[in-house]
Amino acid sequence: MKLNVYSISGKVINKTVLPDIFEDEVRVDLIKRAVIASQSSRYQPQGVDWFAGKRTSAYSYGAGHAVSRVPRVKGSRHAAGGKGAIVPQAVGGRSAHPPNVNKKIKKLINRKERLKATRSAIAATANRKLVLERGHLAENVPGIPLIVENKFESLNTTKKSKEAFENLGLWDDVIRAKNKNIRAGKGTMRGRKYKIKKSPLIVVANEKGLEKGARNLPGVDVVNAMNLSVEHLAPGARYGRLTVYTKNAIIKLKERFI
Repeated sequence: MKLNVYSISGKVINKTVLPDIFEDEVRVDLIKRAVIASQSSRYQPQGVDWFAGKRTSAYSYGAGHAVSRVPRVKGSRHAAGGKGAIVPQAVGGRSAHPPNVNKKIKKLINRKERLKATRSAIAATANRKLVLERGHLAENVPGIPLIVENKFESLNTTKKSKEAFENLGLWDDVIRAKNKNIRAGKGTMRGRKYKIKKSPLIVVANEKGLEKGARNLPGVDVVNAMNLSVEHLAPGARYGRLTVYTKNAIIKLKERFI
């Protein structure tokens, strides 16, 4: 499959042949499994110390003392004859149902399945219908996927990056990602108040300053072709992200997935 290569001014300068990975079948099931496996590998297993709340000499007085038979700290000046300990309902006692550190949280996926999922996610970026269904504003983008000249990797200021995005029809999608939604639930109290949308993904062969020039643009991500993963291409397991490839990045992908 041949596609046009565009300059940073938005003009066609030549053509390039896309590798076969852009024509692979889009396996939705594998993409979802790969994203979940990648996300779960970063989860922090949580548990409690087996003896938390139990390091005390407290003991129960037994029956016949007109107080409940919970373990009590000896010598404590408490109205009921001693401060309760160990039991969950006592201050400083153990937790009633603590999280189990042995719970299996991490999800696994076979190496070949993860590789196939990445190929499928790359193929989804070449389908205009899937890109539009994901919510991207790509009506003014001249090509899906969009292939640009290698000079694009050297845009090291936000001003230059913005001009290139406007020339290539990508700026509408960046503006769309600027509008933040307030997250529902307790996440608003835990440092996750806003949900930020994803705008174009830029895949480069060499980082020559574009990451610095595009980091202030909302939702824009820059990634090396050799480090490209399913999470970049399908964040939240939603495939069909609007993606821009430099010409050298296409060559790198061909070498990686040959």
